Amino acid sequence: MAPSSFPDIWTWIQNLPPLSQWQTNTKSICIISSSKPSLELSISKTQLYSPSFSFSITANYSLPVSLWTSKPLKSAINKNLLNEQTVFKLLTNIIKDILNYTPVKPSKSFLNLPEPNSIPDLKHIFNFIFLALVFIVSIYEAPQDIRSNCMNRLKDQFASSWARETSKKLMRLMGSNTEEQWMRSLNLALTNWMMELRTRNQALIAPSPMYSSAISGLGLWKVQLYCPVIAMEIEECNSPGPPVQEADQKLGFSLNYHQVEGVIQLNHQVTFQEKWIDVSVSIDNVRCDVIRLVNDILLKERGAGIDEKHFPSRISLQLTPTIQTNVLSVSVSRSSENPTREIGIERTIEGTFEPPNPVIGISVSTGETVITSLKPWKFEQSVNGYSGSFNWFLHDSVNGREVFSSKPSKVALIQPKSWFRNRYSSAYRPFTRQGGVIFAGDEYGERVLWKVGKGALGQTMEFEAKGSIWLTYWPNKYKTFYTETRRLDFSEILRLTLA
Repeated sequence: MAPSSFPDIWTWIQNLPPLSQWQTNTKSICIISSSKPSLELSISKTQLYSPSFSFSITANYSLPVSLWTSKPLKSAINKNLLNEQTVFKLLTNIIKDILNYTPVKPSKSFLNLPEPNSIPDLKHIFNFIFLALVFIVSIYEAPQDIRSNCMNRLKDQFASSWARETSKKLMRLMGSNTEEQWMRSLNLALTNWMMELRTRNQALIAPSPMYSSAISGLGLWKVQLYCPVIAMEIEECNSPGPPVQEADQKLGFSLNYHQVEGVIQLNHQVTFQEKWIDVSVSIDNVRCDVIRLVNDILLKERGAGIDEKHFPSRISLQLTPTIQTNVLSVSVSRSSENPTREIGIERTIEGTFEPPNPVIGISVSTGETVITSLKPWKFEQSVNGYSGSFNWFLHDSVNGREVFSSKPSKVALIQPKSWFRNRYSSAYRPFTRQGGVIFAGDEYGERVLWKVGKGALGQTMEFEAKGSIWLTYWPNKYKTFYTETRRLDFSEILRLTLA
C-alpha cells in the first residue's frame, strides 16, 4: 500500500468520471502540501483531438508554474481515463522523461514494457513512477523557495519499505539496460541536490544504497545495488580541514559525480546425504564499477578531469542463515593464505680500464636489485559462528599495505611512477580500463558449505547477504595530496528451498 503522505494517484484517476461528464476542463489532486505553494497533479482536457487529455505537475502560486507536462493521451468516449493503451503510453512517457534528465545519453533505448494487464501490482508501480517523477522535477524544475520543502517530504518516501519493494518490481519490468539508465538519472538528481545543500552549509542523509535488490532462483543468487558516491560514508580522509568539495571544487566535482554499481552473483547447490543436507554456495561473479554521472565535457570543464575518481579497494560479503536451528556446521574451501614470496637478488659489478693515459683510470660500480612479486588483490575466507565470509583486499604493490585502511605518504603521492598514477591505462593496473573490478569463478570459485539436519527437508531457508564496498581515492593525474576512503553497506535476504 502506498504511504499515506503520498497520494494514491492510481485510485484517484480511476474514480474520475469520463471526460464527457466533466463540468470543468481540469481535475487536480495535491501531491505536496505546505504553508508555501503546494505541488499539484492535474489532468486537463486538450484541444489537439477529442476526447483527449494530458497530465501536468504545477507549483500552485497565484500564477501557477508548470514543472512537467505529459504528451496528449486519447480517451474513449464515456469510459474511464485509464484503459490499457493509455496506461502503457503514460508509463512509457514518464520513464523516458526521467531518463532524459541525465547528460550521459544512451546510444539506444532498451525500454520495452510488457502489456499493463500482465503487470502484477500495477497500481503500486504506477504510483511509484509518479513518485520518482515528482522527485526528479522537484530537483530540476521546482522554484528554489519550495524545493527544500518538496525534497524533505519526498526523501523519506524513497527509503520506505513500500518504495523499495515496488522499485524492485519496476526494475524487473524495465530490464537491466533501462535499469542502469534509470538509476543514473535518479542518482544524478540526488547528487545535484546534495551538492546544492552543501553550498548552503546544509546536509542531507540520503538512502544508502539508493537501490538494492536480491533475486533467488535457478541455482543462482543475485544481489544488485546502486549508490551515488556522495551518499557514501567517509571512513578515512587525510584532510583535517574542510571537505574536498570546499577546499578544491574541481576535484570535489569529479569525485562526487560518480556512482558505485555492484553485482554479486552466487551459485548454490543442495545435495542430499543419508543423514544430512549439504548446502553449498560458491562465487559466480562479483562486479563493482564506479560510473560517471555526467559526461566527459562537464568533468573536464567543471571538474578535475575524467581520470579522477574513486576505485574499489575492498569488498566483503557475509552469508548467514537467519534461522539456525537445523544448521549443524559450516566449512570453507580455502586455507589461510600462506603466500610464496618470490624474492630475486641480482648483484652487478661494472669496471673500466682506459690506457694509455698517463694516469691509469679505473672506474668500478656495484648494484643490487631485490625483486618482490605481490598480487594486488588478496582473497580470504573466514567463518564467524554459522556465517561464511568472502573478502577481497587491494594492496599497495610497493609496500604491501591494505589500501582501504592506509594513507600514502606525500612523497609517494607525487612520484610519477607510483602504481596508482595512470591506474586506468597501465598494463599492470589492478582494475578494468573503466576502473572497476571483476572477481569470477575461474579464480575465486571457492565455496562455503553448510551441513543442515534432515529436519529442514522441504523448508525454505533464508540467508542474509550482508556486506560492504570500500572506494578509495588517491590522485591519478591531478596534482593534489587529498586522499579518502568511503564505505557502502548493504543487506538483502536470499531464499533457498530444500527440496
